[in-house]
Amino acid sequence: MSRPRVIPGFGLSLGFSVVYLSLIILLPLVALFMKAAGLGWREWWDLLGSPRVLAAARLTFGTSAAAAALSSLMGLVVTWVLVRYSFPGRRLLDAMIDLPFALPTAVAGITLTTLYAPNGWLGAPLQSLGLKVAYTPLGVFMALTFIGFPFVVRTVQPVLEDLSRETEEAAATLGAGRWVTFWRVVFPALMPAMITGFTMALARAIGEYGSVIFISGNLPMKTEILPLLIVAQLEQYNVPAASVIAAAMLIVSFTLLFLINLLQRWLDKNRQG
Repeated sequence: MSRPRVIPGFGLSLGFSVVYLSLIILLPLVALFMKAAGLGWREWWDLLGSPRVLAAARLTFGTSAAAAALSSLMGLVVTWVLVRYSFPGRRLLDAMIDLPFALPTAVAGITLTTLYAPNGWLGAPLQSLGLKVAYTPLGVFMALTFIGFPFVVRTVQPVLEDLSRETEEAAATLGAGRWVTFWRVVFPALMPAMITGFTMALARAIGEYGSVIFISGNLPMKTEILPLLIVAQLEQYNVPAASVIAAAMLIVSFTLLFLINLLQRWLDKNRQG
């Protein structure tokens, strides 16, 4: 006897899903690659191998990976505090985590620039110490960390909340210390969620635009990111060049995410085995 289904059958649901995903994802990507195909491989190589594009790529992917790594580390600490401890202002701190989600990226960029500019509240003291944040790669790193941090917290938090403390208590009764219990019992259970949070933070950072363009200063070869370079090409009505950069950026991003997902599956398989 077949189980009753709440939604229509598999064929109709699958068809609707494929059409919907094709309209919002597949067709735009096909159009992008068709536009980029207007240039030959030699033109692709010359464009992507230019010093300006390579410098923007190093800054974009390098700072995105570093920001996602820092977000993963600090996100784990903040999540642990929110889940395992009760203190005044806990709900307020929990609500503040979602602020980058609700805040327009341009507003976030202006706010960060105001704070970390040489004459800003935080920028002036740092400047006196010889550390310049705004209009440097460090400013790009700060902006990408700001927008990626919530993804890690909101991914790890439900897993930590559902994690039974009985295993920790069992490890303690067997003589394991706090650090041994954390690294051998808690951390392996959180690792898949942390990798997911890192992946989401990385993907968000690679495509970020609004919060970066203000604090970076947009200096070619120094603080220019790939999304800004794409916009610059579009402003010059050089759509094929912009499409080539966007297509290459998409290929690299997809490859990175694919490899990270393979790593996550491998860790899940080893943990279950």
